[in-house]
Amino acid sequence: MTDTPLWSPDQKRLDDSPWMAFAGFAGERTGLSLADPFALQDWSVTDREGFWSALWDFCDVRGDKGERIVENGDAMPGARFFPDARLNFAENLLTRTGSEPAILFRAEDKISRQMSWDELSALVSRLQQAFRAHGVEKGDRIAAMMPNMPETIACMLAAASIGAIWSSCSPDFGVKGVLDRFGQIEPKLFISCDGYWYNGKRQEVADKLIEIAAALKPAATVIVPLLDDGEAVASAVDGAVTLAGFIAAFPATAVSFEPLPFAHPLYILFSSGTTGVPKCIVHSAGGTLLQHLKEHRLHCGVTPGERLFYFTTCGWMMWNWLVSGLAAGATLCLFDGSPFAPDGNVLFDYAAQEQFAVLGTSAKFIDAVRKAGLEPAKTHDLSSLRLLTSTGSPLSPEGFSFVYEGIKPDVHLASISGGTDIVSCFVLGNPALPVYRGEIQCPGLGMAVDVWDDNGKSITGEKGELVCTKPFPAMPIGFWNDPEGVKYHAAYFSRFDNVWTHGDFAEWTPHRGIVIHGRSDATLNPGGVRIGTAEIYNQVEQMDEVLEAICIGQDWDDDVRVVLFVRLADGVALDEDLQARIRTKIRTGASPRHVPARIIAVSDIPRTKSGKIVELAVRDVVHGRPVKNQEALANPEALALFADLEELKL
Repeated sequence: MTDTPLWSPDQKRLDDSPWMAFAGFAGERTGLSLADPFALQDWSVTDREGFWSALWDFCDVRGDKGERIVENGDAMPGARFFPDARLNFAENLLTRTGSEPAILFRAEDKISRQMSWDELSALVSRLQQAFRAHGVEKGDRIAAMMPNMPETIACMLAAASIGAIWSSCSPDFGVKGVLDRFGQIEPKLFISCDGYWYNGKRQEVADKLIEIAAALKPAATVIVPLLDDGEAVASAVDGAVTLAGFIAAFPATAVSFEPLPFAHPLYILFSSGTTGVPKCIVHSAGGTLLQHLKEHRLHCGVTPGERLFYFTTCGWMMWNWLVSGLAAGATLCLFDGSPFAPDGNVLFDYAAQEQFAVLGTSAKFIDAVRKAGLEPAKTHDLSSLRLLTSTGSPLSPEGFSFVYEGIKPDVHLASISGGTDIVSCFVLGNPALPVYRGEIQCPGLGMAVDVWDDNGKSITGEKGELVCTKPFPAMPIGFWNDPEGVKYHAAYFSRFDNVWTHGDFAEWTPHRGIVIHGRSDATLNPGGVRIGTAEIYNQVEQMDEVLEAICIGQDWDDDVRVVLFVRLADGVALDEDLQARIRTKIRTGASPRHVPARIIAVSDIPRTKSGKIVELAVRDVVHGRPVKNQEALANPEALALFADLEELKL
């Protein structure tokens, strides 16, 4: 930690920001002075009714707010926000009209196009009519296996306009991975592309699409062309029709929006599923909308017409987060393909050409750019870029430094952390606070975040469980097919009664910032001392010889020993000298307790399709336990590299 910030707010820009406008708006309503960001944060948690009501009004949410703001407000789960409200999620994302672009799209195979606000509304209207003609009603599910493209967003908005529930995954999922998810929710309609490009190769989906559609038995399968094979693929799939054929009979009219309760289900998202069949997490329209408006408009400072980008697939919650940028009036910038085809400049080329205001990516991408020796600050015009966000895993202190040294010296870097569980963030950036190396700036407004020890006591300057002690609107409605809420309660509320335990190992900093040390269920406990895996990665991944690492605790001699697996740069061998330097680096940079008992080189490291390494799955393989639902992994074949290793028998 350091007391010298990497970035501090520009006062003029801050004075003109939505953050300060909201602070003034809320201050006038309450008679309080809320210009200080910590004062605003504290008020937002102590007066939750006042905060969420003010946010609704400040953001001009379309709908009827109702009289009550929170019912049963101390129960978690059980609290109900805006119980009398009626709104429609899609209506709040389609507030703009005209020929200005709502969406820009770029694909790896050099396809580039845009869709205006009027064109987006027209397509949503035609899809809405077609959905209804196929019997879709409120509460029905629509599932999509789609790339991150404009038609995917239009389909989601059409579903939401009716009150149907949307669920999506990316087209690189295998048959079992798709059926493990969508088979649980029984969609009325299934939407898929005809194929896609990735890493310079054309990827066909027809064979698996035939199998998936037959198992799901939807009323219709809609094929959206990306490779111009839509007709051929549709003819091969029983009951399939191309997108053009699906909407042909329906001319565009004004979109009608079904007014729905605040807690009406909007999305079904899925847990990673590497320890069993994925959990189906149901999110509400109102909670998602308010939380995303808060994060986009206040924490990210998004204003109408700005260009907002996040590198994501439709199988990661960051897609849902990105799409809500329409509610702030942003132009969404979509990309489909590999961020390293042909090299790591692809996203920076896009950012420079389209003048991104906000660029979102993963910590792994930032580290990969650093290790590739790229310096976009010297090669790209990123003058319009004011905010860079990072998530997916903890951003290392070296990653923080590289952003300012290699990407843009005056950018606001916001490391953010939350998850699929809340389709948003617990902790994230703040335009009114400095950025310190290695630290997430603050909790989200309205989020009663704390760090607790094993006894449920708040701690500062020590590592503990990340918790949220008061209800918030973006809590899930529950899990699908969990009518008594047993699985939902077990997932978040079994550790501490009436308190959300998120499963992150975290620490408060002296600046009231947060450091995430990794997942608490993957925390190492050698000698009974809790160690976060991110602390080890932060050290070893600084070394040029190490491209990537994964660390587990191996049960050994009635204790746990730390085992570190490393993927090395080309031509590098894990000899005794390198092992010694790795151990020294960890000992001096972290602590002697972090030093691994075994270091083993592997050629690949397994990860989920959203890019997260899977420590628990590797731990299961090392201990000879089966890994369930390997379809959740992008590279399940890598698991075999960790099985029955002689080095771990000694």
